[in-house]
Amino acid sequence: MATPAIDPATPNRRGVLATAAGVLLLTACGRTGAQDGPTSGADRTGGRELVLGVSLELTGAGAALGVLQERALRISLESLNADGVPVGNLRRTVRLEVRDNTGDPDLAARHATELIQRDGAHALLGGTVTETSAAIVGVAQRLRTPYVSLAYGDGIVLPLAQRTYVYKLTPDASDVARRLARLIASQGRKRVAVLSADGLHGNSGVRAMSAALRAVELRPVEVVRLPRAGESFLRAARRVAAAEPDAVVVWGTAPDTGGAVLALRQAGHRGPLYLDPGGVAEDTLADGNSAALEGAYAVHPICLGGSTLTNTTTAAMARRDFVYRYIQRHGGFSGFAPYASDALQLIANAARSAASVDRGRLRAYLQNQVTEGIAGAYAFAPIRHGGMDRNSLGIYRVDHGGWVRVS
Repeated sequence: MATPAIDPATPNRRGVLATAAGVLLLTACGRTGAQDGPTSGADRTGGRELVLGVSLELTGAGAALGVLQERALRISLESLNADGVPVGNLRRTVRLEVRDNTGDPDLAARHATELIQRDGAHALLGGTVTETSAAIVGVAQRLRTPYVSLAYGDGIVLPLAQRTYVYKLTPDASDVARRLARLIASQGRKRVAVLSADGLHGNSGVRAMSAALRAVELRPVEVVRLPRAGESFLRAARRVAAAEPDAVVVWGTAPDTGGAVLALRQAGHRGPLYLDPGGVAEDTLADGNSAALEGAYAVHPICLGGSTLTNTTTAAMARRDFVYRYIQRHGGFSGFAPYASDALQLIANAARSAASVDRGRLRAYLQNQVTEGIAGAYAFAPIRHGGMDRNSLGIYRVDHGGWVRVS
């Protein structure tokens, strides 16, 4: 496996695990018998629940990702509630209040407000579409409620001074772009085109890929934006193909990624394809897309490949158990990052460490968490709320209709 460049602002994998062990030890030694603090909504929950407001795209735009995260959330909820979450001198059960935002930012914002003010949510999680997450950010900040986003797009947690209650689990665009650019350069590709989604996620991708390609002495020969969902991608694909690239980066989210790849093949591009993590979902390798994607590369968190399932670390065993239970319940696991499972555990860990479900204390303990989850490792800090560790990313290739880790 290629060794990523070390950024002093981002802990490496060994540092993440060592710090995580220290956090867990301090939590175990210092919190037994602590009293639970006050919280808004306590009267509505009887004081014995940790209430999480969940906004996901279960229908409409984003459902290809939202449904997968809801499934992941339910699997991990059962495990967590088997014993409950020790919070101070209480053992709380976790209650989810789930809303379908249909991919509509205005609806997501209304739901977030209701979840906090009416349902007494102690924290929010969800939003797999960048625009719905951005809408929830405003509510979380205004009502001072911790929010863990599952969407792609660096702007979700930036500028930090205006995102003090907001956290993001997905990898930073710069980390993904750096891995893709190095891979493309190592394969001797010279003419690189970028076909990116419209909107905030696509904006992050274009900026990050342009910078990463310059760092390896390349530049995009063409940058084309996909039209909004529901419109034909063929015109955009033809613009890319006309530039005659020998590599195309498709930066988007499912199901648009699969549609963009099909359009590229129809437009005549026969060269290699490179995907960001947002394009990896069960929908991406559906029957109609599999042949077109054969040989494509993707940068994705380490939970995607089967190689980690033979590992005996605690995190790897948790991944193995999750995949087993997912297959048992849904008939197959073709790969995605179960960020919702990790978001649930991160919030539960914060409540356990804080010995409280007070929203301010949850925020304070979230921003100092370093841990390894099912999707990968996270390292939050007061100056960094985008927590996916870059060393949690791997390079995968589609081989005979499945994802195989190559680096």
